[in-house]
Amino acid sequence: MKFRDITQMAFQALGKNKIQTMLTTLGIVIGVSAVIAMVSVGQGASKLVQDQMSSMGTNVLQVMPAAPRGASGARGTSDQSVALTEADVEAIQNEVPTVKVASPVVNSSAQIIAGNQNWQTRVEGANERYLEIRDWKIDQGSFFAESDVKSAARVIVLGKTVAVNLFGDADPIGQTIRVRNLPYRIVGVLAAKGQSAMGTDQDDVAMMPYTTVQKKMQGQAILSINRASVSAIDADSTSVAQAQIADLLRQRHKIPPGGTDDFRVNNLTEIADAAQQTTLVMTLLLGSIAAVSLVVGGIGIMNIMLVSVTERTREIGIRMAIGSRGSYIRMQFLAESVMLCMFGGIIGVVFGALLSLAVARLLGWPTLVSVQAAALAFSFAAATGIFFGYYPARKAASLDPIEALRYE
Repeated sequence: MKFRDITQMAFQALGKNKIQTMLTTLGIVIGVSAVIAMVSVGQGASKLVQDQMSSMGTNVLQVMPAAPRGASGARGTSDQSVALTEADVEAIQNEVPTVKVASPVVNSSAQIIAGNQNWQTRVEGANERYLEIRDWKIDQGSFFAESDVKSAARVIVLGKTVAVNLFGDADPIGQTIRVRNLPYRIVGVLAAKGQSAMGTDQDDVAMMPYTTVQKKMQGQAILSINRASVSAIDADSTSVAQAQIADLLRQRHKIPPGGTDDFRVNNLTEIADAAQQTTLVMTLLLGSIAAVSLVVGGIGIMNIMLVSVTERTREIGIRMAIGSRGSYIRMQFLAESVMLCMFGGIIGVVFGALLSLAVARLLGWPTLVSVQAAALAFSFAAATGIFFGYYPARKAASLDPIEALRYE
């Protein structure tokens, strides 16, 4: 008997009771759908983290004081020396060969007023090359210049969210706004960047020269900075630059061997790798939980196939009596089990993809339906049919023809 004949007989047997066939495959449909949906959610989250980390730069380092700063930019207590200064940033720029660009960064927040509109946002002060480090683009106007940094000019570049909330569709370039009762001239608007990997709006920001933030907003007696953003010459040099910056700052801060650093150098690539590992574990966990329902569906198919063997005992006996081999009987029942699972797998892949799209649309959660996940779920469904269908097929093939013919 050829494989085509066995397949045809299996189709005919399944077609005799369509309702039972559909109900039998329901467990597999649910299992495959759950696997596709859960893996898609996990992979979507992984891609989101990867994209957001890439948007922050694969060669970006953040140098920060080891102790937290207050709102004014000073470290915890007044008797502590400033852990990071403009001179440190200049040394990083000029003395570390693997560094391409370095910029001081001073953080603050303020309410920005434009006419009768106002918007509370975070303010970042940096130098004129900060956009090179973050790989940000200008949508309108331009970024502030080196002369603006040197003179602590009252110029400002708005993020897209701030610009839209203050001006709507109007052109903000050249307009004057007020920040803490001082007028500032808008010179540019940043291109939209969307949410960060942490879920914050990257467009809800206003950029100024860091000297402006220090002198006009914070009124610092000691011109300290919150951190330094640094870009290495390329992604492969990031770890080397991280070590070289640490060595340089230890020398400048006169930290003895074995002493505690008063700074830390964070590598965004390492953070991205850790985030990727977390999302990978989440994907595997979600997929494993969903796979349990697929196993339950396989057990259901095995039970139905055992019932089918019992119901068709006399038919099996007749076929054996006219010369059908036990191996053919076994192959037919195994083919029925595999077909049930593959049929359920096809429907499950479609439902799983639709469920993933529904999750993405209704909940705003990123999903990614990959061909690999669909192929894996479909293959697992076929394997489930073989595994759980073997015992009923073996039982059917081992029936005694005489006893089977006597069965009522």
